Amino acid sequence: MVQSRLNTFWKTIIISSTLIGIFLSVNMLFYLELFGINPIQNAYMILLLACFLPCAYLMFPAKKTDLSIKWYDIACFLLSMIIAIAIGLNGERIIIEGWDWEAPVLPTIASILLWGLIIEALRRAAGLVLAMICLVISLYPLIAGIIPIELLQGQSYDFLTLARNHIMSSNSVFGIAYTTIGNLLLGFLVFGVVITKTGGGDFFFNLALSIFGRTRGGSAKVAVVGSAFFGMLSGSAVSNAVTIGAMTIPAMKKTGYKPHYAAAIEATASTGGTITPPIMGSAAFIMASFLAVPYYEIALAAAVPAFLYYLGLFIQIDGYAAKNGLKGMAAKEIPSFWKTLKEGWYYIFSIVVMIFFLAVLNSEGQAPYYASAVLLLIAMIKKSTRMSAKDLANMVVNIGKVLTDIVVIIAGVGFIVGALSATGVSFSFSRELVAAAGDNTFLILIGGALTCFILGMGMTVSAVYVFLAVIMAPALVAVGVDPIAAHLYVVYWATVSYITPPVALAAFSTASIAGASPMKTAFQSVQLGSVKFIVPFFMIYNPSILIGRGDPWDTVLSIVVAVIGIACISFSLEGYLVGAGTLAIVERIILFIAGLMMFVPMWPFIIGGIVIALCLYLLKWRRKRSNYNQGNELEV
Repeated sequence: MVQSRLNTFWKTIIISSTLIGIFLSVNMLFYLELFGINPIQNAYMILLLACFLPCAYLMFPAKKTDLSIKWYDIACFLLSMIIAIAIGLNGERIIIEGWDWEAPVLPTIASILLWGLIIEALRRAAGLVLAMICLVISLYPLIAGIIPIELLQGQSYDFLTLARNHIMSSNSVFGIAYTTIGNLLLGFLVFGVVITKTGGGDFFFNLALSIFGRTRGGSAKVAVVGSAFFGMLSGSAVSNAVTIGAMTIPAMKKTGYKPHYAAAIEATASTGGTITPPIMGSAAFIMASFLAVPYYEIALAAAVPAFLYYLGLFIQIDGYAAKNGLKGMAAKEIPSFWKTLKEGWYYIFSIVVMIFFLAVLNSEGQAPYYASAVLLLIAMIKKSTRMSAKDLANMVVNIGKVLTDIVVIIAGVGFIVGALSATGVSFSFSRELVAAAGDNTFLILIGGALTCFILGMGMTVSAVYVFLAVIMAPALVAVGVDPIAAHLYVVYWATVSYITPPVALAAFSTASIAGASPMKTAFQSVQLGSVKFIVPFFMIYNPSILIGRGDPWDTVLSIVVAVIGIACISFSLEGYLVGAGTLAIVERIILFIAGLMMFVPMWPFIIGGIVIALCLYLLKWRRKRSNYNQGNELEV
């Protein structure tokens, strides 16, 4: 849709604007001061908006029926660019003269216009629901002082002061979330597009195919691993599901998986990409800024929960294959592992380069640019991956779309943060939440989970996270929850709606590819992705499972117990126990309870769960062996 709206002229504009935005980012993060350009922080952030906000009016139509760029798109494009540049060039005056409270007439008018332009761009990019939520909450400070509900009462503002505060302060549109884009996230998004467009998605898919293709249900295991790789690069569950699903779902159906089950596997695997290090969704980068910790600490902490998520999915699809006698893929369809690795080693090398700069040199903002440069250089040297001028242009357009999308969404969500912080409600809300729950952590967790799920139906993961990071995460921290665990809890529950009815965007998308019932696919996705409902609570009550958040020995023990627990739950859900065969309904219930017991942070429960699971396994194994021996005697 985006590409079809853009003729050569408008593509050139998009490419120019994108390259200027990347130049500003590189110039700022590498301290280059090229051409004497060295804007202060607030000016840099506003100028980034000037690069990408106008592009939203070219890329996203005002109405779905608009197949080409209209006059009002051009008008909004020019107006948003002129206003953002004008405000950005006055960055120093904004700070020195306090324009966020008192400003001349023209900057005040410009703030009002930019407020409206951001909301309209948000509507186009992310939908009417999120735009309306952001608009309503952005106006909330106008009446905060007269709201009859004590919990929501706060400092009131007049309209002009509110407009100036939203646009020219560092608390609203250009607050922590947006600052994260300019200082950290933008480079990672660029890297994600570069590695995908140079063939990285195909490489990781073929690598997974070469490793798992021959195993039983191999096509499904390839889908899981391939989607995990692709998802951690793109950070988008739906686009991941559609892109990879077009390849994996037909292959799964061909090898014996039912249409709804194949679609559910892809939806569940794709959703996991947003929580998988080293490149998670944008929420993880914003989290690092909120918590004021290096991003690699977030990535390390998220590693084990992400592994548990995919372990649970992997066990279930293997059990399905075993129960239904599904075989691996044909040898002719499986590429050579060593040949695949030899042809695409530089994709792995580029990720290693990025991790080195992240973890060793602590150059978070610069790391993805180094990795992108290395990858592009090698890809252009190799004849098989060398891109033409047209390919490079399309890649830059794609980068522009990704950056425009995230800049507009985070700028729009900034209105929520600004309104809640300006009125003081964000602080009082979390305090009152703790008081209402009577310091009961579990009640806060349940309320937060429901809120995340409901908001996730109409908002992006980043938007849900930013909103709840302001009002709910502080409440969890106030009752003694580990800060990173509290914020990861919000992220996990924000992604649940992708596979959970009634919305289940990822599941519905894959169902259309598979020709399956959308609701049947969604409910199957809930079963396959059930770990995502369990692990967040485990992170809260046993944060030592998060690498770097506890004693190393406790972390190792927690991981071992969690792996056993997830395995038991996954075996019970699918009804198949490796080495022991199919499980009866009563056996499944017993094994499920045993698995849950291992997540209770009390050793009697953990040991009891392990003993119950072990006894059930030995009983099933002995019965299977006895039946096997009897069969041999009868045969003799």
